[in-house]
Amino acid sequence: MNLSIVGQRASVTARTPDTATLGSYHRAMPTCGACGKDLPSADFAFCPFCGAAAARPADEQRKTVTVVFADLVGSTELGSRLDPEVLRGVMQSYWATARQAIERHGGSVAKFIGDAAVGVFGVPTAREDDAARALRAAWDLVADMAALSEDVQRQAGVPIAVRVGVNTGPAVVDLSAADVGLMVGDVANVGARLEQAAPTGQVYVGESTYLLARDAADFEALPGLAVKGKN
Repeated sequence: MNLSIVGQRASVTARTPDTATLGSYHRAMPTCGACGKDLPSADFAFCPFCGAAAARPADEQRKTVTVVFADLVGSTELGSRLDPEVLRGVMQSYWATARQAIERHGGSVAKFIGDAAVGVFGVPTAREDDAARALRAAWDLVADMAALSEDVQRQAGVPIAVRVGVNTGPAVVDLSAADVGLMVGDVANVGARLEQAAPTGQVYVGESTYLLARDAADFEALPGLAVKGKN
Protein backbone atom coordinates (compact mmCIF):
# COMPACT_ATOMS: atom_id res chain seq x y z
CA MET A 1 0.00 0.00 0.00
CA ASN A 2 1.49 3.36 -0.96
CA LEU A 3 0.89 6.80 0.37
CA SER A 4 1.00 10.39 -0.68
CA ILE A 5 1.23 12.79 2.26
CA VAL A 6 -0.54 16.12 2.29
CA GLY A 7 -0.77 18.00 5.58
CA GLN A 8 0.34 17.46 9.17
CA ARG A 9 -2.05 14.54 9.35
CA ALA A 10 -0.85 13.01 6.14
CA SER A 11 -3.17 12.38 3.28
CA VAL A 12 -1.55 9.22 1.98
CA THR A 13 -2.11 7.28 -1.16
CA ALA A 14 -2.24 3.54 -0.69
CA ARG A 15 -1.44 0.80 -3.16
CA THR A 16 -0.12 -2.68 -2.84
CA PRO A 17 3.20 -3.11 -4.65
CA ASP A 18 3.49 -6.22 -6.75
CA THR A 19 7.25 -5.96 -7.54
CA ALA A 20 10.84 -4.90 -6.70
CA THR A 21 14.37 -5.79 -7.66
CA LEU A 22 16.74 -7.12 -5.00
CA GLY A 23 20.06 -5.63 -4.14
CA SER A 24 20.19 -1.84 -3.77
CA TYR A 25 22.72 -2.32 -1.01
CA HIS A 26 25.49 -4.87 -1.10
CA ARG A 27 28.26 -5.90 1.29
CA ALA A 28 30.93 -8.60 1.30
CA MET A 29 29.39 -12.01 0.62
CA PRO A 30 28.91 -13.98 3.91
CA THR A 31 30.50 -17.42 4.18
CA CYS A 32 29.12 -20.61 5.73
CA GLY A 33 31.15 -21.55 8.81
CA ALA A 34 30.53 -25.28 8.21
CA CYS A 35 31.37 -25.83 4.52
CA GLY A 36 33.13 -22.55 3.74
CA LYS A 37 31.03 -21.71 0.68
CA ASP A 38 29.80 -18.20 -0.03
CA LEU A 39 26.17 -17.63 0.93
CA PRO A 40 24.03 -15.91 -1.72
CA SER A 41 22.66 -13.47 0.88
CA ALA A 42 23.03 -12.50 4.52
CA ASP A 43 19.29 -13.17 4.81
CA PHE A 44 19.86 -16.95 4.61
CA ALA A 45 19.15 -18.63 7.97
CA PHE A 46 20.65 -21.92 6.72
CA CYS A 47 23.39 -22.70 4.23
CA PRO A 48 21.77 -23.81 0.93
CA PHE A 49 24.75 -26.09 0.24
CA CYS A 50 25.18 -28.07 3.48
CA GLY A 51 22.12 -27.10 5.53
CA ALA A 52 24.10 -25.76 8.50
CA ALA A 53 22.75 -22.79 10.43
CA ALA A 54 24.29 -19.66 8.94
CA ALA A 55 26.36 -17.91 11.56
CA ARG A 56 25.99 -14.14 11.62
CA PRO A 57 28.65 -11.76 12.94
CA ALA A 58 27.82 -10.34 16.37
CA ASP A 59 27.44 -6.83 14.94
CA GLU A 60 24.94 -7.97 12.31
CA GLN A 61 21.32 -7.97 13.38
CA ARG A 62 18.02 -8.59 11.68
CA LYS A 63 15.91 -5.52 12.37
CA THR A 64 12.66 -4.00 11.20
CA VAL A 65 13.49 -0.69 9.57
CA THR A 66 11.58 2.03 7.75
CA VAL A 67 13.39 3.61 4.82
CA VAL A 68 12.70 7.02 3.32
CA PHE A 69 13.80 7.55 -0.30
CA ALA A 70 13.73 11.09 -1.66
CA ASP A 71 14.67 12.14 -5.19
CA LEU A 72 15.23 15.63 -6.55
CA VAL A 73 12.90 15.95 -9.54
CA GLY A 74 14.30 17.49 -12.70
CA SER A 75 17.91 17.41 -11.56
CA THR A 76 19.16 16.73 -15.12
CA GLU A 77 17.50 19.89 -16.43
CA LEU A 78 18.72 21.74 -13.37
CA GLY A 79 22.30 20.75 -14.18
CA SER A 80 21.96 21.88 -17.78
CA ARG A 81 20.59 25.30 -16.85
CA LEU A 82 22.80 26.28 -13.92
CA ASP A 83 26.49 27.08 -13.63
CA PRO A 84 28.36 24.37 -11.70
CA GLU A 85 28.97 26.70 -8.75
CA VAL A 86 25.29 27.60 -8.51
CA LEU A 87 24.25 23.95 -8.92
CA ARG A 88 26.63 22.95 -6.14
CA GLY A 89 24.99 25.45 -3.81
CA VAL A 90 21.51 24.18 -4.70
CA MET A 91 22.53 20.56 -4.10
CA GLN A 92 24.14 21.41 -0.77
CA SER A 93 20.93 23.14 0.32
CA TYR A 94 18.90 20.11 -0.79
CA TRP A 95 21.14 17.66 1.10
CA ALA A 96 21.03 19.82 4.23
CA THR A 97 17.22 20.10 4.02
CA ALA A 98 16.85 16.34 3.62
CA ARG A 99 19.18 15.61 6.53
CA GLN A 100 17.38 18.04 8.82
CA ALA A 101 13.94 16.60 7.99
CA ILE A 102 15.09 13.03 8.63
CA GLU A 103 17.10 13.71 11.78
CA ARG A 104 14.41 16.00 13.20
CA HIS A 105 12.20 12.94 13.67
CA GLY A 106 14.88 10.59 14.97
CA GLY A 107 16.06 9.00 11.73
CA SER A 108 19.54 8.71 10.27
CA VAL A 109 20.78 9.54 6.79
CA ALA A 110 21.92 6.27 5.26
CA LYS A 111 23.49 7.96 2.24
CA PHE A 112 23.20 10.54 -0.48
CA ILE A 113 23.42 9.07 -3.97
CA GLY A 114 23.66 11.94 -6.40
CA ASP A 115 20.26 13.61 -6.25
CA ALA A 116 18.73 10.88 -4.05
CA ALA A 117 18.62 11.00 -0.25
CA VAL A 118 18.09 7.80 1.75
CA GLY A 119 17.01 7.91 5.39
CA VAL A 120 16.42 5.01 7.77
CA PHE A 121 14.42 4.69 10.98
CA GLY A 122 14.97 1.82 13.42
CA VAL A 123 18.78 1.77 13.33
CA PRO A 124 20.57 1.53 15.68
CA THR A 125 17.65 1.93 18.09
CA ALA A 126 14.16 0.79 17.16
CA ARG A 127 11.08 2.69 18.34
CA GLU A 128 7.54 1.45 18.09
CA ASP A 129 6.57 4.63 16.23
CA ASP A 130 9.42 4.52 13.68
CA ALA A 131 6.97 4.22 10.78
CA ALA A 132 5.02 7.28 11.91
CA ARG A 133 8.26 9.20 12.43
CA ALA A 134 9.34 8.32 8.90
CA LEU A 135 6.04 9.59 7.49
CA ARG A 136 6.42 12.88 9.36
CA ALA A 137 9.96 13.21 8.08
CA ALA A 138 8.80 12.53 4.52
CA TRP A 139 6.09 15.15 4.74
CA ASP A 140 8.44 17.68 6.33
CA LEU A 141 10.92 17.07 3.51
CA VAL A 142 8.27 17.76 0.86
CA ALA A 143 7.12 20.91 2.68
CA ASP A 144 10.66 22.14 3.41
CA MET A 145 11.65 21.62 -0.21
CA ALA A 146 8.69 23.72 -1.33
CA ALA A 147 9.99 26.57 0.83
CA LEU A 148 13.55 26.06 -0.42
CA SER A 149 12.26 26.04 -4.00
CA GLU A 150 11.05 29.63 -3.61
CA ASP A 151 14.57 30.73 -2.68
CA VAL A 152 16.14 28.75 -5.52
CA GLN A 153 13.59 30.18 -7.96
CA ARG A 154 14.51 33.72 -6.93
CA GLN A 155 18.26 33.12 -7.02
CA ALA A 156 18.67 30.63 -9.85
CA GLY A 157 15.47 31.04 -11.86
CA VAL A 158 14.41 27.38 -11.62
CA PRO A 159 12.12 25.60 -9.14
CA ILE A 160 13.03 22.37 -7.34
CA ALA A 161 10.88 19.65 -5.80
CA VAL A 162 11.10 16.09 -4.50
CA ARG A 163 9.12 12.88 -4.60
CA VAL A 164 9.39 10.36 -1.78
CA GLY A 165 8.89 6.65 -1.12
CA VAL A 166 8.56 5.15 2.37
CA ASN A 167 8.65 1.43 3.15
CA THR A 168 8.95 -0.79 6.22
CA GLY A 169 10.34 -4.31 6.45
CA PRO A 170 13.09 -6.61 7.74
CA ALA A 171 16.73 -6.04 6.92
CA VAL A 172 20.08 -7.39 8.08
CA VAL A 173 22.03 -4.40 9.37
CA ASP A 174 25.72 -4.09 10.23
CA LEU A 175 25.64 -2.09 13.47
CA SER A 176 29.43 -1.73 13.49
CA ALA A 177 29.50 0.13 10.17
CA ALA A 178 29.79 3.89 10.12
CA ASP A 179 27.48 3.89 7.09
CA VAL A 180 23.98 2.84 8.19
CA GLY A 181 23.30 2.22 4.52
CA LEU A 182 25.06 -1.14 4.92
CA MET A 183 21.87 -3.18 5.11
CA VAL A 184 20.54 -6.06 3.08
CA GLY A 185 16.85 -6.63 2.44
CA ASP A 186 14.02 -6.09 0.01
CA VAL A 187 12.65 -3.20 2.08
CA ALA A 188 15.07 -0.70 0.52
CA ASN A 189 14.39 -1.80 -3.03
CA VAL A 190 10.61 -1.51 -2.69
CA GLY A 191 11.05 1.90 -1.07
CA ALA A 192 13.09 3.05 -4.05
CA ARG A 193 10.46 1.76 -6.48
CA LEU A 194 7.71 3.59 -4.58
CA GLU A 195 9.70 6.82 -4.82
CA GLN A 196 10.17 6.35 -8.56
CA ALA A 197 6.42 5.89 -9.02
CA ALA A 198 5.41 8.88 -6.89
CA PRO A 199 4.39 12.13 -8.59
CA THR A 200 6.32 15.30 -7.82
CA GLY A 201 5.60 16.55 -4.30
CA GLN A 202 3.98 13.27 -3.26
CA VAL A 203 4.91 10.45 -0.88
CA TYR A 204 4.09 6.83 -1.69
CA VAL A 205 4.11 4.46 1.27
CA GLY A 206 4.28 0.69 1.39
CA GLU A 207 1.59 -1.47 2.96
CA SER A 208 3.67 -2.43 6.01
CA THR A 209 4.26 1.23 6.81
CA TYR A 210 0.56 1.93 6.44
CA LEU A 211 -0.36 -0.87 8.84
CA LEU A 212 2.05 0.45 11.46
CA ALA A 213 1.18 4.13 11.09
CA ARG A 214 -2.43 4.20 9.89
CA ASP A 215 -3.50 6.27 12.91
CA ALA A 216 -0.84 8.89 12.16
CA ALA A 217 -2.02 9.86 8.69
CA ASP A 218 -4.96 9.98 6.31
CA PHE A 219 -4.48 7.50 3.49
CA GLU A 220 -5.94 7.42 0.01
CA ALA A 221 -6.06 4.12 -1.88
CA LEU A 222 -4.40 4.00 -5.29
CA PRO A 223 -4.64 1.58 -8.20
CA GLY A 224 -2.30 -1.39 -8.07
CA LEU A 225 1.35 -0.54 -8.59
CA ALA A 226 3.61 -2.90 -10.54
CA VAL A 227 7.08 -2.92 -8.97
CA LYS A 228 9.82 -4.61 -10.98
CA GLY A 229 10.98 -7.96 -9.64
CA LYS A 230 7.98 -8.94 -7.51
CA ASN A 231 5.31 -11.49 -8.35
